[in-house]
Amino acid sequence: MSSHDHATDHAGAHEHSDTEGPGYPTPAAMRTESEREETAYVMAPRVGMAEGGHDLVGIVDLDPDSETYSELIDVVEMPNKGDELHHFGWNACSSSCHVGGLARQYLVVPGQRSSRIHVIDVETPRSPELVTVIEPEAVFEYDLSAPHTVHCVPGGKIVVSMLGNADGELPGGFLQLDQEDFSIDGRWEADRGEMAMNYDYWYQPRHNVMVSSEWAAPETYYPGFDLEDVEAGKYGDSIHIWDWESREHVQTLEFGEAGQVPLEVRMSHNPEETQGFVGAALSSNMIHFYRTADGTWDWDVVIDEDPREHPDWEMPVPPLITDIVLSLDDQYLFFSNWLHGDVRMYDVSDMGNPRLVDQIWAGGLFGDRQEVQGTEIRGAPQMLQLSRDGQRLYWTTSLFSSWDNQFYPDIAEEGSLMLKADVYPEDGRMELDEEFLVDFGEAPGGPARAHEIRWPGGDCTSDVWQ
Repeated sequence: MSSHDHATDHAGAHEHSDTEGPGYPTPAAMRTESEREETAYVMAPRVGMAEGGHDLVGIVDLDPDSETYSELIDVVEMPNKGDELHHFGWNACSSSCHVGGLARQYLVVPGQRSSRIHVIDVETPRSPELVTVIEPEAVFEYDLSAPHTVHCVPGGKIVVSMLGNADGELPGGFLQLDQEDFSIDGRWEADRGEMAMNYDYWYQPRHNVMVSSEWAAPETYYPGFDLEDVEAGKYGDSIHIWDWESREHVQTLEFGEAGQVPLEVRMSHNPEETQGFVGAALSSNMIHFYRTADGTWDWDVVIDEDPREHPDWEMPVPPLITDIVLSLDDQYLFFSNWLHGDVRMYDVSDMGNPRLVDQIWAGGLFGDRQEVQGTEIRGAPQMLQLSRDGQRLYWTTSLFSSWDNQFYPDIAEEGSLMLKADVYPEDGRMELDEEFLVDFGEAPGGPARAHEIRWPGGDCTSDVWQ
């Protein structure tokens, strides 16, 4: 057992080792005691598709002993067109594992463009049912729009990051829902300070901290990417530190050109740690942030990737780091380069000094592998999800409808894909599984853009520990 295992096993065990509610008492328990994932929920919008249609949440069979392995076996279609499902989360997770009577039963599924929030009952994992819809007008009442990250939080609540105001402009904020009936409590933040742009967030209740990142105003990124918007300062370059209990903004870490468009935030799963990573998409840097001895927060660029020349581009092409995932034992960091076409694996046992151990090229502008099972890889590695035991990495190839259509227009015609790599943590390597392919171009009702992935029972990007 590694030192990480010892630390993570210890973390939280003294507080509530007897799990009465959802999830697991420690990250190590989730990693070692949970069963292999057999089902995946994959949201797949149809906004901007050539054939149009309703967005869906797909159910993918991941049981290798099943006759329908690596197939899309069912879908839940949204009742309205134009939602642009993007990220989703649970009503409850391991942050409330000590709360009796609470179950991880509902997926909370927002529409990025519509600001409509759907609630899907997955008590029967392969027969999910849409049970509640919060209409956008109810969200706009709080001068918020464009929901993104959904986290269940202690105290019977759900907090959703919101990227814009009711008009799709800045500032954004946070919306709080009740776990029982999914009613809107109101805005989460008591004082947003200088935070205007919003995107992803992670919280660490043991240390009374939340960290949020920045994309841009919905009116800026909805139409697609324009470099002039970056030059005009319309895209983010900072992360924000919040007091979790008082809900007040306390510090801004501004990266400038070293961290343009900082998107996904991943803090250590070990609740005793006070550090994490944020991937800066446009700068294509990995930034390590951490609390210092005096209680303030600081940062360093720990991975710096270079753009590459491409004959079809007038400027060097940035890798575009668009998603990151940290293994439950905090040993490995994976991230995707959506424009270049690779997914990378780093040993981050020492988070301040990551070490590249492997990468897989699949699609993209530079990938030497452009087909799997004779199917063209439309897009490139983008949204990632890791198995709880750290032995399988899955990804999808769509980013956002207007950005897909700009950089990988084939996705709009034929849909995107879900792929998989086998990971060997003891050896520090991974290998593309040539037998696994889910083609969302063949989804019932027409092609769709496979995006974020969730497992029944929780995963590396949904669960937080107290």
